[in-house]
Amino acid sequence: MLTATTTAFSAEKVDLTTVHRIKSEAFENSQVMDHMFYLTDVNGPRLTGSPGYEKAANWVVKKMKDMGTENAHLEKWGPFGKGWTFDRFSMHMLEPSYTPIAGFPLAWSAATQGVFTGEPIAAVLSATSTDEERAKFKGKLKGKMVLLDLPRDVKLHVTADGRRYTADELAEQAISTDPAMLGAGGFGARRPGAAAGGAPFNREMIAERRRKFHQWLLDEGVAAVITNGYNGDGGTVFASSAGGREDKDVIPPPYVAITPEHYNRIYRLVDKKIPVKLELDIQAKVLDQTKESFNVIAEIPGGKKKDEIVMIGAHLDSWHGGTGATDNAAGSAVMIEVMRILKSLDLKMDRTVRLALWSGEEQGLLGSAAYVKEHFADTATMKPTSEHSKLAAYYNLDNGSGKVRGIYLQGNDMARPVFEEYLKPFADLGAKTITIRNTGGTDHLSFNAVGLPGFQFIQDPLEYNTRNHHSNYDVYDYIQKSDLMQASAVIASFVYHTANREELLPRKPMPKPVKPRGQPEGKKDAPSGL
Repeated sequence: MLTATTTAFSAEKVDLTTVHRIKSEAFENSQVMDHMFYLTDVNGPRLTGSPGYEKAANWVVKKMKDMGTENAHLEKWGPFGKGWTFDRFSMHMLEPSYTPIAGFPLAWSAATQGVFTGEPIAAVLSATSTDEERAKFKGKLKGKMVLLDLPRDVKLHVTADGRRYTADELAEQAISTDPAMLGAGGFGARRPGAAAGGAPFNREMIAERRRKFHQWLLDEGVAAVITNGYNGDGGTVFASSAGGREDKDVIPPPYVAITPEHYNRIYRLVDKKIPVKLELDIQAKVLDQTKESFNVIAEIPGGKKKDEIVMIGAHLDSWHGGTGATDNAAGSAVMIEVMRILKSLDLKMDRTVRLALWSGEEQGLLGSAAYVKEHFADTATMKPTSEHSKLAAYYNLDNGSGKVRGIYLQGNDMARPVFEEYLKPFADLGAKTITIRNTGGTDHLSFNAVGLPGFQFIQDPLEYNTRNHHSNYDVYDYIQKSDLMQASAVIASFVYHTANREELLPRKPMPKPVKPRGQPEGKKDAPSGL
């Protein structure tokens, strides 16, 4: 007689009555765009280490307290390094004819010391330029505004800048990657900081080249550097930083990124030897006293399992060309709204729900990495703290303003049957795709790096990469209200059911220790109003 052995998944319990209540609150009483307004129009941009970030973080703490959440505070981590902020930018072409120039200064570069009027010169150089290439410009750049880039072709747009995922694209995402191409981490995973093929990404070597290049520009007496950013047209400028935040980093001359259409005109005039005169005024400060940063934390205490935690998060920091709307006030506003929904409905949850809005994400997931190191485990040793076994899940949102279309499993196949049930009530709202694949570049990676179940949601791309990401058009006007309302409902339901689930979500085995790469140290809470 043969005995068959099978493994069966018990059906995941989903409270459809509560899902209905969550949807009603999210769709009929939404405040998500009000959160967006205060995070962008009032408190944006939010560069880590700037007064803007501090202002926004304190606003979130007050908002959380007003909502009735508990333990709302700023939690310090560090060292971060130098801060930077700017108060004024103005650029004009004076000759051969007047034109206002659209752009913005790059972070961690110097001010102009008042209004500067000068001539541009083309010198296509970079941190990787050879000594021979730089030698051609020896003694020629003093007092000049240096055009570092070649002109960029402005192409005719024959397809829309914004798009949503098609059913075929989502079906393709749901298929696992080719097993022959899997990384050592499984399912195509690479540890943060690893380049394609598993080779380490040598940040320090790149930073050292940049320091030497900036020192060379200073030694040559360059008055300012002009670039056309790294993408965009139609008035869009994509750019972030020039210098670095560490004490050893050289503060370069004033750097500005301007729209390619204006850059191209200046370059053509210089190339044809037509005299050009530009006027530039940048009021910026490098804040040497800013050594530490802080994350924003708030909680809804649980019931019988209140020592166990469900975490939700997004990064609060941004770049400064716009007001940081799609990257990532959108994710922050949704997570604030999730907390509001759960509190407004007075939903009873066994586990504590903890909100974390991170700083330093744009500089390399620094805030979340420091928090994970302080609370859960150090990747250098992989020795878990007592809190490590208490985390049910971490849910992250950081892919712009697009609606949730599903979730990345990050190689955690054991969570699939759970999320299949969680998504079913939202299938008619477009959220039903589950993929084993990993997605990178944001704070759920800090949790996955120490074996914790961290997840990022699949979102429609919209205009994230074509207009908004790190650009001067990353502003409130590009936010899709209905998409954020949908995301708020989906995530609130995920959180509620995870908080009341009998067991913690399944997790992958603890990874092996990795060599430290200057990860910031976690520290104690910041005083109120830091």
